[in-house]
Amino acid sequence: MRSDNAKSGMQQAPARSLYRALGLTEEELARPLVGVVSSYNEIVPGHMNLDKIVEAVKQGVAMAGGTPIVFPAIAVCDGIAMGHEGMKYSLVTRDLIADSTECMAIAHQFDALVMVPNCDKNVPGLLMAAARLNIPTVFVSGGPMLAGRVKGEKRSLSSMFEAVGSYAAGTMTEEDVKEFECKVCPTCGSCSGMYTANSMNCLTEVLGMGLQGNGTIPAVYSERIRLAKKAGMAVMDMLKKNICPRDIMTKEAFHNALTMDMALGCSTNSMLHLPAIAHEAGVEINVDIANSISARTPNLCHLAPAGPTYMEDLNEAGGIYAVMNEIAKLGLLNLDCMTVTGKTVGENIKGCVNKNPAVIRPVENPYSQTGGIAVLRGNLAPDSCVVKRSAVVPEMLKHEGPARVFDSEEEAIAAIKGGKIVAGDVVVIRYEGPKGGPGMREMLNPTSAIAGMGLGSSVALITDGRFSGASRGASIGHVSPEAAAGGPIGLVEEGDMISIDIDANTINMNVSDEELARRRSTWTPKTKEVTGYLKRYRRLVTSADKGAILED
Repeated sequence: MRSDNAKSGMQQAPARSLYRALGLTEEELARPLVGVVSSYNEIVPGHMNLDKIVEAVKQGVAMAGGTPIVFPAIAVCDGIAMGHEGMKYSLVTRDLIADSTECMAIAHQFDALVMVPNCDKNVPGLLMAAARLNIPTVFVSGGPMLAGRVKGEKRSLSSMFEAVGSYAAGTMTEEDVKEFECKVCPTCGSCSGMYTANSMNCLTEVLGMGLQGNGTIPAVYSERIRLAKKAGMAVMDMLKKNICPRDIMTKEAFHNALTMDMALGCSTNSMLHLPAIAHEAGVEINVDIANSISARTPNLCHLAPAGPTYMEDLNEAGGIYAVMNEIAKLGLLNLDCMTVTGKTVGENIKGCVNKNPAVIRPVENPYSQTGGIAVLRGNLAPDSCVVKRSAVVPEMLKHEGPARVFDSEEEAIAAIKGGKIVAGDVVVIRYEGPKGGPGMREMLNPTSAIAGMGLGSSVALITDGRFSGASRGASIGHVSPEAAAGGPIGLVEEGDMISIDIDANTINMNVSDEELARRRSTWTPKTKEVTGYLKRYRRLVTSADKGAILED
């Protein structure tokens, strides 16, 4: 056992004395040591139940003959961090989480790991760590939140942000906003739409790193506790069979994940996280393949914010395996990929039927014949940008309008809420990329303000920052190269006409090459004064099209 390096032989008697100080018995030390990586904290609503999940995991590990030992991982609540300088510290934690988990796992020579994440960056961060460490590992998330109900309709966090925009537009009262505030987030769990946290928990299941239901069983269901116990038992089986993350997270598995990303209509943040996780697994994928996968993959789900269904509805309809079974009918999945169950994808999804075609549309009747995410290119984004096509209204799939240019999120929000943005405009927010932010903030406040003010079907937003999975509309992010790295988004001037054609995968500013060259000759990218971790992060981070990974 790997842990023998820290606990066996006379040389390790000092270490054993420290294990005894922890209260471990000789019987416990004789068993494999399984690290349980807990993201529990008291500030993230999606994590407030993780203490119970962790205890269930420990029971499962112990029942299967292992000794579970808990250590922590940090997590930021993107909703709480949204709209101020705190959002600069969200994406950057992905690498802190991966690095610190690597440190703990190797320093203490754990034989196996169970990862217990839930919200946004700690899911991909721990997947990155799992790929890097390559010891038997299984994931079990805390589960999604139940949808709220306001005036008899299901609602979620995106409704809350849009309510603020409606209040600014004068179409909602303060009392209405208060009702939303008190009702849209009724339980613990990751926010109830197909936002980033739920997208990544579902894709963890697709990759084969989580058991069935990892992405969809609601946080408050007792079934989630049973799942956690099974995860603890599963990792012990993986240890016996020596099944490791890189046996599971293969090139074919990532293609499965990208395919399901399109079918489910996941958050655009998946286009940052999947390449970063793949990089750690020694698999190179890039955003260029997204359009070819999208071209042959129908979009089967319209969960909030794209539609009126929620994670609890997807769970009742059969969950991720049911969606995979639909997509498998078209021969679009590699069914031979290994998973944490010790079985292949094909074996896992066999017999998992679609129980509600209104939630999971059959492949014969998709929302669209192409996938939920599109990658665009053009003279505004030579290296690419990304849009959640499934959350764009039909009339905005092709749009041309004048640029309204802002060098920060705050400037843009002030203009939107001040009534200075009108139908037809293209809002451009720059210097919010990985280096320019630094930290690549989510632009949920501007997109929600646009939607709340009734402009969602007539105004586009383009940024070198990123979007929350709760954003909807023609919200085009990850523009690469970013402004701070010399990207042409930094050359856009107020009033330039911008042409967007999502079906054609193009995005251009209608400015001649000669004029762009003239502007570049007198232009110097802006930089922001930062200190501490953000300063180091800015120096190392790559562009969004490469997954915003840190350079080796």
